[in-house]
Amino acid sequence: MKKRNVYLDNSATTYVREEVVEAMMPYFSDIYGNASSFHQYGQDSKKALLKSRESFAKLINAQYTDEVIFTSCGTESDNIAIKGALLANKGNHIITSQIEHHAVLYTCQYLEKNGYKVDYISTDSTGKVNIEEIKNKITNETVIISIMHANNEIGIIEPIEEIGKMLKEINKTRTNPILFHTDAVQTAGKIKLDVQKMGIDLLSVSAHKFYGPKGVGALYIKKGTKISPLFHGGHHENDLKPGTENIPSIVGMTKALELATKGIDIENEKTSILRNKLKDGIIAQIPEVIINTDINNSVSNILNVSFNYIEGESLLLMLDMEGIAVSTGSACASGSTEPSHVLKAIGASPLASQGTIRFSLGKQNNKEDIDYVLEVLPKLVDKVRQMSPVWNSKNYK
Repeated sequence: MKKRNVYLDNSATTYVREEVVEAMMPYFSDIYGNASSFHQYGQDSKKALLKSRESFAKLINAQYTDEVIFTSCGTESDNIAIKGALLANKGNHIITSQIEHHAVLYTCQYLEKNGYKVDYISTDSTGKVNIEEIKNKITNETVIISIMHANNEIGIIEPIEEIGKMLKEINKTRTNPILFHTDAVQTAGKIKLDVQKMGIDLLSVSAHKFYGPKGVGALYIKKGTKISPLFHGGHHENDLKPGTENIPSIVGMTKALELATKGIDIENEKTSILRNKLKDGIIAQIPEVIINTDINNSVSNILNVSFNYIEGESLLLMLDMEGIAVSTGSACASGSTEPSHVLKAIGASPLASQGTIRFSLGKQNNKEDIDYVLEVLPKLVDKVRQMSPVWNSKNYK
């Protein structure tokens, strides 16, 4: 088969859809006023800002338009949610999971160094959090629980709605209700978000994960939730995100989520078919593999596979030479020599973690892409394994 370029790292970032670029363009050159200015140039930009906020709020079923603030990315949204909640509310205790994105984990580790107490909830072998453990860890000092909607490495979807219902009952008896935050960076555009049904107080998203521009995100903050600002300056975004609003990117993100939400069912069906084809082909052609993604309870585009007796980085580089882009885990952990904290949490062996590849599909992928990967991948895995003394000692051919 002729060499082709296949991008399978869509969980790291996606391309920007043409319709999104078109929606953004006028706000670079024609409608360029500062939305805080009172003249017509500024008011035209403010109209776009207000319209985007209203549309975004409807897309996630927020009750009020001003429950949405715009940020620079999912990481900033996570930091505002967690640190802002702790600064504004009584208590010093946080509950999160062992498999959170580093935007949450590193925030919690920083807070631990500054006197806060953090409990990291365990998961089962699929990555699903232990709800009873969450319940048992709650104390009078608990301020916030942060559990991601879906994991960025293995794709597992967490029982957010179930946790939300549990917290609703617990909060009925508390004078200081516990806040519930979810990082929905990997689910926005793939799962219909409904903040009221989910029973959450705070939700983070990032545009570049659903075919929007980089450098813009959003944070849903349920009305009445007390959050202190981390930055100080102007009165932008309910005093929580000072600085002139990035109107082109905000417009682009809203357009991207509109498009993704409209086509969500069709896209998920298509992506699931391609992912299953890739999974089945890998299992059929390559021995000693472990599928780390729970196909029945994960976002449709992620397939995490461990290839025993190889170095994941070596395989990644060889795939790249053949035009295939994948990752060995989260892009935010790139360069780290530590085993994946996610795989460690689900009980994967160091051997499996070492040879793990994350394939994450997107709108641009098709059957021919998967056929090409399944032609190239087995040969490269075998080539890498031939350099492994452990593999050769097992007399595999």
